[in-house]
Amino acid sequence: MSQNHTLKRSLSLPLITLYGLGTTIGAGIYALIGKVAGAAGALAPFSFLLAALLAGFTACSFAELASRLPKSAGEAVYVREGLRSPALSLAIGLMVATTGVVSAAAITNGAVGYMQEFFDLPRLALIPLLVLALGAAAAWGISESVGIAALLTVIEIGGLLLVIWAGRESLAGLPAWSGGIAPAFAAGGGAGVVGGAYLAFYAFLGFEDMVNVAEEVKEVERNLPAAIMLTLGITTLLYVVLATVAVLAVSPAELAQAGAPLALVFERGTGWSPHIISIIAIFAVLNGALIQIIMAARVLYGLSGKGLPGIIGRVYPLTRTPLLATAIAGGAVLVLALWFPIEVLAEATSVMMLAIFTFVNLALVRIKRRDPRPPAARIFPAWIPWAGFVVSAAFLAIEIARRLAF
Repeated sequence: MSQNHTLKRSLSLPLITLYGLGTTIGAGIYALIGKVAGAAGALAPFSFLLAALLAGFTACSFAELASRLPKSAGEAVYVREGLRSPALSLAIGLMVATTGVVSAAAITNGAVGYMQEFFDLPRLALIPLLVLALGAAAAWGISESVGIAALLTVIEIGGLLLVIWAGRESLAGLPAWSGGIAPAFAAGGGAGVVGGAYLAFYAFLGFEDMVNVAEEVKEVERNLPAAIMLTLGITTLLYVVLATVAVLAVSPAELAQAGAPLALVFERGTGWSPHIISIIAIFAVLNGALIQIIMAARVLYGLSGKGLPGIIGRVYPLTRTPLLATAIAGGAVLVLALWFPIEVLAEATSVMMLAIFTFVNLALVRIKRRDPRPPAARIFPAWIPWAGFVVSAAFLAIEIARRLAF
């Protein structure tokens, strides 16, 4: 095994976009619709629109940075270049890898819950089997592993489209709903929309994972920024239509109380068993875990020789993947999934991600001052990273305050 082997550039624009959609559209949206409806009521679609706008500032920052600095361990590279602090860069990189394995562990725990509805196996048997299978897929090769993720992503999106189809008859109530928008805002509904947007914001996270496979993307300066923006646009359209159908098909109060709100919309619209939605949710969960393992391994690869031992970044010549980094990521997922409850794992990711977003946006502010318009880079207006910084820092403050309150 030689350290001279490099990662293979094999991800086209469609593949990297499906990778982004897979890491963004996870099983969480199947429950999140109900929480947003509980906060915003019939105005829930506007919460998703506002959340897309707020997440879009940071997505644009990542798109520009991906075209300026197309490297693995992207966030660490951006902070090192922007803030000129190797120690902070290493800390951010390790935080990104940690969010990946913590998120994958939480997702794996969630998958076990779904799978035990169909398989009579104990949790301690299912978790190692799942993690081993996901780790093997991640190590197989970037084209193969992202190909699997792309297939699972198509199934995920198909599930959401199936729910929209199931609730299609409710669209007859669209004129009456649209007529009530202005009165609802006038009656103070705007506060609910903002509260719902805070919850919906997390449904748009995932674009940040895309930058960590930058060294495996073809024509990366063009394709990766385009894929980030396509991911944001497609998820926004899908979520807004889905939320509209949901609040028309089922009352917001019922959605808020439902443990599986989209399954309820499907059952109410078709009269069929909602098990098919649960099965699709399993695919969504597994896809999210696979993509997080791939991402964490690429971050460790990118940090090798830059604070981590160089051996971690060695690329196996047959698969052209960083096998040791993948094994470390998979092992960490296994330990966390077996010994930590899902609530602790899920809550830990939000604070870390918002801290990362805050530093990345600030790094782009500094980079743009030093080099406003480099050739071949995708450039956004100077106020974009400032807006992303303000939104991320504000959400981080809210999260910290909420944690301290409990």
